[in-house]
Parts: sequence; C-alpha cells; structure tokens
Amino acid sequence: MDNYNIRKRVLVTGGAGFLGSHLCEVLLERGDEVLCLDNFFTGTKENIRNLLANPLFELFRHDVTFPLYVEVDEIYNLACPASPIHYQHDPVQTTKTSVHGAINMLGLAKRLGARIFQASTSEVYGDPEVHPQVESYWGNVNPIGIRSCYDEGKRCAETLFFDYRRQHDLAIKVGRIFNTYGPRMHPNDGRVVSNFIVQALQGAPISIYGDGSQTRSFCYVDDLVGLMVLFMESGDELAGPMNMGNPSEFTILELAELVIEITGSSSEILFSDLPVDDPRQRCADISIARNTLGWEPSTSLADGLGLTIDYFDKYLSRS
Repeated sequence: MDNYNIRKRVLVTGGAGFLGSHLCEVLLERGDEVLCLDNFFTGTKENIRNLLANPLFELFRHDVTFPLYVEVDEIYNLACPASPIHYQHDPVQTTKTSVHGAINMLGLAKRLGARIFQASTSEVYGDPEVHPQVESYWGNVNPIGIRSCYDEGKRCAETLFFDYRRQHDLAIKVGRIFNTYGPRMHPNDGRVVSNFIVQALQGAPISIYGDGSQTRSFCYVDDLVGLMVLFMESGDELAGPMNMGNPSEFTILELAELVIEITGSSSEILFSDLPVDDPRQRCADISIARNTLGWEPSTSLADGLGLTIDYFDKYLSRS
C-alpha cells in the first residue's frame, strides 16, 4: 500500500520547545508528517535542528493566539511557556496563550474532525490538600496570585476542551503533565532540575527555596512523550484528564544531593525563602494511565539525571 495514503499529518504546537521537539522526533520516527509550529518565545531552532533536513518535517513560525489554517489529521497542543520565570514574564500573554490558543486549536480540530491533545499540567492542582494527586481532585489554586496566569489558564483550557467534547462531540485528550526533565531543557528556565544541574556543573552554590523538604515527582522526557503518543492512539472514550508523570516522590534536598553526587561537584547548598504559592507536595497518582494503557515510567531518576547532565555538560562547553 502507498504510504502516502496512510501517513498521518500531525500538528505540534510548541514543537520547538523542550517537550515538543522530543515529540516531533518520535512522530517522525514512526513515519508521520509533522508540522511544527512555534513562536520561539521559549522554543529554539537548536532543539529541532536535527529534524530540518527530514522531508516529512515542516517548521512554521506562528503564535497560537492567532487562528491557523492548515490541513492535519491530529493536533498536539503544547504551546505555552511552562516555567515560572517564563510564564510570569508576560502573564497576560500566558493566559492568552492557554485560552485563546485552546480556542483556536479546538476550532481547527472541529473544522477538520481531527483528534486533539491538550498539554495540561499538574499545576491545576495548585498547593494540593490531597496526596498523591488523583484526577478527580479539583485542586487548591489561588486565582489571583502570581502563578495564576498559568494555573488558571490551563484550567480554563481544560474547561474548553471538555465543553467542545460535550457540545461538538470532538475527540479530545487532556493530559496533566507533572515535572518532566531531560535533554533540551532551557538552561535558564528556573526549573529545579536544570537549575541544580547548571549550578553543579559550574561549581556554583545550589539554591534551594525553603528547607528542601517539599516534594516533587520527576519523569524523564522519553517516558512522558511515550505516554502522550500512547494516550493519543487510544480510543475516543478515553479523553482524560490523565495524570502524566512518575509516581516516585523525592524531596528537593534529595534531588540536590543526587545531582551533586552524579556530577562530582563541590557545590554547596544554600537555602532561601520559598516563593509565593509554591506547592509543598506534588506527586502523580498514575492509576488511570497504568490501568487503561498499561503504562509505567521506565527511567530511574539517577539514570535520567545522568543523561540530562551529559547534555548540559556539552551545552555549557559550547557556550
């Protein structure tokens, strides 16, 4: 059979970002045509440089807050700055990206009859009073705080997705992504893994906010992207929201000590005040992903950190 007739054409918004670039790679490897859309606020051409020569890959500079007219079979909507430093830089635009972007991509999906995935976030749970977090938990979110442009923007996007499903019978997939790390993270995005690794490699003090007892669960990027694709390929009855992350929980202090151990760094640990609305606990309950898709993360934190440290070591040596 001619591959032209069976090959999917897939739109990835935010495709030049950390997660998006890895997703584009996986989709190309399975034979899809990929339209990578990015406005390059946080994404970079360096992330997808190795894809540019692939005839099945197309790069398009565009902002999802404006309508888009293309012909595709599936849409992965990943476009939105995801680290506090970036999403707080222009909070109004962050909300617009989540809300207007969702409206525009849902409208495109509705016109095309395309299945669409929304990259939501564990931030919809806020500073949770339920632990670990399950999808049925409605969250504990400050609607007017400095993080709310991201938290509430993503919550509104989820609302839009499920209203399009109810009102227009649109095939949607909503995934709530927990802390994810790996190669191609932005070195200055302010996220804990990249912060610690860069500081350790440079021999600088490692900055911990609070006393380091707050917890997170860290999922390696290959595991996360594998779940996204698996979820997208499942039947329309499985719409989500679905937690996407690694259920293994670590304190921030444990993470810092592991990074120091793997890098062999002489960095000291410095403690400072905890940011406003920073959640004390964050850990994914992945029962739905496990029971419906048979998915489990396979990369240990030590192994994933080793790969990420190798990436940053080479990145910093070129800088």
